[in-house]
Amino acid sequence: MKSLTRRTFAAFGSTCLLPRALHAETHDLATLPSGAELHRVTAMPVDYKGRKALKVELTEAVRSGRPGIDFGDTDTFAKISGNFRNGTIEVDVLGRLTPTAPPDLRAFAGLAYRIADSGKQFESVYVRPLNGLKLSPPPPRDRRAIQYFAYPDWRFAGLRKAYPDGRYEAGAGIAGDEWIALRLDVEEDKVRVRVNGEERLVVAEPKAAPASGAVGLWVDIGTEAYFANLRITPRQSLR
Repeated sequence: MKSLTRRTFAAFGSTCLLPRALHAETHDLATLPSGAELHRVTAMPVDYKGRKALKVELTEAVRSGRPGIDFGDTDTFAKISGNFRNGTIEVDVLGRLTPTAPPDLRAFAGLAYRIADSGKQFESVYVRPLNGLKLSPPPPRDRRAIQYFAYPDWRFAGLRKAYPDGRYEAGAGIAGDEWIALRLDVEEDKVRVRVNGEERLVVAEPKAAPASGAVGLWVDIGTEAYFANLRITPRQSLR
């Protein structure tokens, strides 16, 4: 048997140092997955724009509640999966305004992840399709189609005030009432956001300590959000 060369050993060692992908979890979202929990939202299976999907909206009690407390970057999501820390989350999402929503709202819909402590702590990335570049919005809205936030301490308003360079949001070539492929690559201390296959935002300094938690379908005020084809691929951290 030939002995391992130094180069072979080095290559073998580097492979062992790569994060290991764990079992991927997929949900077509044609129905509400077994074990899912609704946090101040409703979820209904529908056929919309050629896809079977879950329609997720705030409950009536939340919609009539207080801004910044009952809605506005808060714990409003359908919790789907139970244990995620690092890895990739992919989903098809569509956001549109509800019939009674004020026209200045932006159809907020996206993903919550690392949901811990019964929903009292999580991170989120969502899209604002009505700020999408396809609609030629004026500045600064043209840079506000994607948003990261960390609940409860770092919501969008606080992030904008503390970081006026806009490092926690970005523009994207999207529009309302169309399907958008949203992908998050979550590392221990970084989040990469792809929209329709294009990397649009890199969050180099997440505002929450890494924690294991659930993944959820997130929605905010004035929005009908539709979700299909959720795929969660955890990766084992080396730390």
